[in-house]
Amino acid sequence: MSFIVYPAIDVRDGRVVRLRQGDYAQETRYDDDPFALALRYSEGGAQWLHLVDLDAARDGGYRLAPLLRSLGDHSGLRVQTGGGVRDEKDVEAILEAGAQRVVIGSLAVREPERVLGWLRTFGAEHLTIALDTRRSDDGEWRLPVHGWTESSAQTLFNLAANYADAGLRHLLCTDISRDGMLSGPSLELYGELCRRFPQLQLQASGGIRDAADVSAARAAGCAGAVLGKSLLDGRLSLEDALRC
Repeated sequence: MSFIVYPAIDVRDGRVVRLRQGDYAQETRYDDDPFALALRYSEGGAQWLHLVDLDAARDGGYRLAPLLRSLGDHSGLRVQTGGGVRDEKDVEAILEAGAQRVVIGSLAVREPERVLGWLRTFGAEHLTIALDTRRSDDGEWRLPVHGWTESSAQTLFNLAANYADAGLRHLLCTDISRDGMLSGPSLELYGELCRRFPQLQLQASGGIRDAADVSAARAAGCAGAVLGKSLLDGRLSLEDALRC
């Protein structure tokens, strides 16, 4: 199975930023130009890009379509992207702008039946379900929503099973406690997901520090890894990540 490295670009107010554990008050700003950074990733050998509209994630109204079109015209990158997807028209518009996959996050937790319908409409290759999770005191992996401030009644494994049974192919899973912390990926969690749902192409997200972590995610059974802060901070080079 091939392993895909997804450099991540999170955009807020037109700038490349990273949030610590999803907190908009804990923002670090990086390169002012998301397009230029994406081109550097493409020139460095990346084939895919993970692109997030943070403004839309909070307020709705995906606004990176012009960037998507420019990337399609000039970069050769395949892009999975999301933020603020609320309805079927949003999915259609993002795909029409040039995305290969649309990332569905909180709505996939709050309204799974609706999103399961989109799997049938658009096909499994055009959607990535992103489940952000946190381990609760009882040991269950819960699914916080509304900016990670409330928890859904669903558990990670139960909801993942529903999507897997419906034909989902691409699942992105973030351990919230590790997001932006450079504390290493949640390998035990990813190993369990891969064991339970071998039909899913799992993307590891959160905590990856270096090439050893990328290799460990692959060894755990993941089909890819989303790399944000480690690339932006220069702790991990794209070349080394791709070599894994």
